[in-house]
Amino acid sequence: MAFEHILFSIEDGVALLSLNRPDQLNSFNTQMHKEVREALKQVRQAPQVRVLLLTGEGRGFCAGQDLSDRNVAPGAQVPDLGESIEAFYNPLVRALRDLPMPVICAVNGVAAGAGANIPLACDLVLAARSASFIQAFCKIGLVPDSGGTWQLPRLVGMARAKALAMLGERLSAEKAEQWGLIHRVVDDAALRDEALALARQLATQPTYGLALIKRALNASYDNHFDQQLELERDLQRLAGRSEDYREGVAAFMAKRAPAFKGC
Repeated sequence: MAFEHILFSIEDGVALLSLNRPDQLNSFNTQMHKEVREALKQVRQAPQVRVLLLTGEGRGFCAGQDLSDRNVAPGAQVPDLGESIEAFYNPLVRALRDLPMPVICAVNGVAAGAGANIPLACDLVLAARSASFIQAFCKIGLVPDSGGTWQLPRLVGMARAKALAMLGERLSAEKAEQWGLIHRVVDDAALRDEALALARQLATQPTYGLALIKRALNASYDNHFDQQLELERDLQRLAGRSEDYREGVAAFMAKRAPAFKGC
């Protein structure tokens, strides 16, 4: 597939996927959804990819859904927004959450609607100091989607989640960091470089083990304590059979830098 609305490249073990509809603040239309889905498929299939970095071009990360695709003219048939969520947004956030590698999101500028919740499906979120997060759904009579109603209470607590969802007020990047919604705020000019540096550093680490960590932490939301202990046992068994574990121990014993392969 030739990409028109995203930029996609693989280098040094890092897949860089950048939303590229800057004139529309990288809002999603059907074609961009299809291109992102194809890029994520390639990420899964490329053995050299060990980290995914998701970001956006221009002055905003993502303004959510392109409403020109969902315009309800007087007398027109009402669109089935649930069908759109089932076909595109739910598969997208599931794919990011379940990708067996670290996923970094670099939020540049506004992240609104679904664009505010897609980063929450990633593992590490960096945001430019000028960035902001807006649960804009309530402004047009809709409900937060793309996992927003599940992620927000768990990350910031129910009181703050309800305020964000029902008031639709702008949340600054610095406050998002203070509230535990994102990992770190960086200066605007440094965002891409710092995100790439973090991605490249993670790509040299035992990414098979990192994927198991991700799996365990994600499961902890729904497991009770004994289930989580059993999952830790099972995942540790898998980690202990990996080449990276052998290499890590060998490097530690030999007092040398490890050369991890991600397997």
